[in-house]
Amino acid sequence: MEWLSDPNIWVGFLTLVVLEIVLGIDNLIFIAILAEKLPPHQRDKARLLGLGLAMLMRLGLLTMISWIVSLTEPLFTMGSLSFSGRDLILLLGGLFLLFKATVELHERVEGKTHAQAGPVEFAAFGVVVAQIIALDAVFSLDSVITAVGMVDELGVMMAAVVVSMGVMLFASKPLTRFVNAHPTVVVLCLSFLLMIGLSLIAEGFGFHIPKSYLYAAIGFSVLIEALNQLAHRNFAKHQSHLPLRERTADAVLRLLGATPGAAAGGTADAKDALREDAFEPEERNMVSGVLSLSQRSIRSIMTNRSDISWIDLEADAATIRTQLLDTPHGFFPVCRGELDDIVGVARAKDLMADLTHAGQVDPAHVRPPIIVPDASGVLQVMDTLKRSHGQVVLIADEYGTIQGLVTPIDILEAIAGEFPDEDELPVVRVEGQDRWRVDGSADLHYLEQVLGTDALVSENDDYTSLAGFMLERFGTLPEVGQAVELDKLRFEVAEVLDRRIATVLVTRSAPAVRQARGA
Repeated sequence: MEWLSDPNIWVGFLTLVVLEIVLGIDNLIFIAILAEKLPPHQRDKARLLGLGLAMLMRLGLLTMISWIVSLTEPLFTMGSLSFSGRDLILLLGGLFLLFKATVELHERVEGKTHAQAGPVEFAAFGVVVAQIIALDAVFSLDSVITAVGMVDELGVMMAAVVVSMGVMLFASKPLTRFVNAHPTVVVLCLSFLLMIGLSLIAEGFGFHIPKSYLYAAIGFSVLIEALNQLAHRNFAKHQSHLPLRERTADAVLRLLGATPGAAAGGTADAKDALREDAFEPEERNMVSGVLSLSQRSIRSIMTNRSDISWIDLEADAATIRTQLLDTPHGFFPVCRGELDDIVGVARAKDLMADLTHAGQVDPAHVRPPIIVPDASGVLQVMDTLKRSHGQVVLIADEYGTIQGLVTPIDILEAIAGEFPDEDELPVVRVEGQDRWRVDGSADLHYLEQVLGTDALVSENDDYTSLAGFMLERFGTLPEVGQAVELDKLRFEVAEVLDRRIATVLVTRSAPAVRQARGA
């Protein structure tokens, strides 16, 4: 046992352990990929059995050193090539590796492993173990030949094999878990197996490929994949800090064929992200309307104060009756002298019945008003509408001044577009090719959908209407004929009434590319 004190023996032992671990990595990767095909409760068993059989094969082959050495003697020749038993084993093992890795890659590239419907079908335990045994034989032969070439002592060889297999056994479960959790790593490992299979075939034909070349390529690929995994992890960490609503909207956009991350950019990005070849314009507008609903101000969807039809209790019965007949609304705010002195809300049919039978409005038919502050969100007002039993909701500012009202139709219009009443004209009217006449009160979100632009709405803007957009640009009340241009759109003031922009003429200028083609 004096060789135990020989430092050369220990240097050879440690070197052989490292080489055995390196040579066993490809064996371990293939076992991890094959074990994935088994039911979860059988994967650890297959992994341990595969590594155990690999160690037994290596130890068994080491006891037959004389036979291993004889495998390098030529058995037959074909032209200038001579083939030994080792060459034939390497050829068969390389062909098997190429075949198996190609089949696995094809399944993953074609997406077959993720397209199963119903119960998942797993491979039989015996079939997987048979494949592991076949590959163990190939990898063990290469490992044993390396050991024989480096160390003379059989005990040192066996000790190095046992230690290296123990290290791989300890690392096998984390490696298997990591490989199974990262599909891109599986593809990378299969690419390694293709390269190793090709090198085995080359060695079988007598063309030696230095292992350093293979390991350098593998190491470089692993480094690139590590950077890719790090970037993915940082992206996931960033995503975890985003609001739940934004992440949910992003997931919905992906399901609808959108580009990831579009929901974070707001309404316009959500709208533009939807694939035009998969959805009609109306469908894309409705999806973007739903996803942007919680981000919109209540002022952007309410009926403005100047457009509210309300009943004045101080008016005579004939005036009120005429107003009810001329206005196609089901509910009316009921006030005394002015809109801010509100008494409540009443149904048009109840008011008409009171005027017919009593000649005046019965206070018993006037419901208490539902008033919410203008700082409320659209979703909060929508929840209030659900509990209002069909009643309108009035919007007031911090001073109690009525600013507008909201009905269920207003919510629907924010999602699906405009539904004009009988006494109303559409706020956006097409007057020709790339030409529109727009009311100053038009909602900018809806106008963006009609005009196909994303330049009108900004998160920091305090205005919600086209008139507010124009006033912000001019800085003062403009005169008729003044215009601004934005995103190849010209907005010209067409009418000013009562110190407000009443109508705007919008025209689109033809892109320079189109003009050049038409010339």
